Amino acid sequence: MNATQALHQMGQSLWLDHITRNLLTSGALARYIQEFSVTGLTSNPTIFDHAIKNSNDYDDSILQKVEEGMSGEELFLDLALEDLRQAADLFRPAHDRTSGVDGWVSLELSPLLAHDTARSVAAAGELHARAGRPNLFIKIPGTPEGLPAIEESIFAGVPINVTLLFSRDQYVAAAKAYLRGIDRRIAAGLKPDVNSVASLFISRWDVAVSDKVPESLRNRLGIAVAMQTYKAYRQVLDSPDCQRLMNAGARPQRLLWASTGTKDPKASDLLYVQSLAAPLTVNTMPENTLKALADHGQPGALMAADGGDCEKVLADFSAAGVDIVALAAQLQNEGAASFAKSWNDLMECLASKTEALKEGAAT
Repeated sequence: MNATQALHQMGQSLWLDHITRNLLTSGALARYIQEFSVTGLTSNPTIFDHAIKNSNDYDDSILQKVEEGMSGEELFLDLALEDLRQAADLFRPAHDRTSGVDGWVSLELSPLLAHDTARSVAAAGELHARAGRPNLFIKIPGTPEGLPAIEESIFAGVPINVTLLFSRDQYVAAAKAYLRGIDRRIAAGLKPDVNSVASLFISRWDVAVSDKVPESLRNRLGIAVAMQTYKAYRQVLDSPDCQRLMNAGARPQRLLWASTGTKDPKASDLLYVQSLAAPLTVNTMPENTLKALADHGQPGALMAADGGDCEKVLADFSAAGVDIVALAAQLQNEGAASFAKSWNDLMECLASKTEALKEGAAT
């Protein structure tokens, strides 16, 4: 049994934070499912931008869809849904086997909607219906404007991956939005089993403070924030409100570790995998991190439900001049801006590819 299989046996779901058309057509994703116990997949605008820009795998589809009159956002979403439907079908056995707990893929709303609640709700419902797969999450950022969109989408029965969470407080706000949506469904006589995950980004914390703290604190902030958030997660699950809703048939919104590829070349390539082992959670990891875990990893000890020494570590960062609350807000804003940039880059890439392909077809 390799480390990926062992971690899965400990109760943590391993998802792949990556998708390309070649990953599907080459059989690599099917192999990861079989050999590495991968039970889900996440995507974002940056991943698709790189996938389309750095290969010719999408060229035939682009040309066909352009001839059908598609362009811009509509063209991209159709390309993305082609990939994600295939991936969702590969994960459907896991989805069925776990009664919908696992086996999910994720598609992000346009990041340009990150601060527009009404349009986010409408787009989430339309995208999920367009996908035509029950095991597809729509990703909505846990920004202040995104929280009501999350609640409304859950109430409407749309499975949501809450993305761009960076702190305990941001996670708790997202969890409350999810619970409000479920509570409203129960009050309206609707089934409460709408699935969701809450994605906490880890490695960006350590990148942000790498040149601002002493060596003794290097690469420790992301894990400390994760431990603090895990404690809050366990408290949410144990809360009377959550247990009341689960007693009525609701599913727990699982905590997901995102951005778990190590950025510091001096640190272990499995830093954020071996430190974040916990049942009823998800770790979505880059392809290289997944392979490294299977090749030479060992599952770490299970995380402490009480957060371990996270408060002491966070106090050490505060003493070193790091404002955790302010930095969490900064990271969330920067994350939204980064995805918006990737989205715009993607639109430009599609436009230039379209012109080149049309010219090539005409010669």
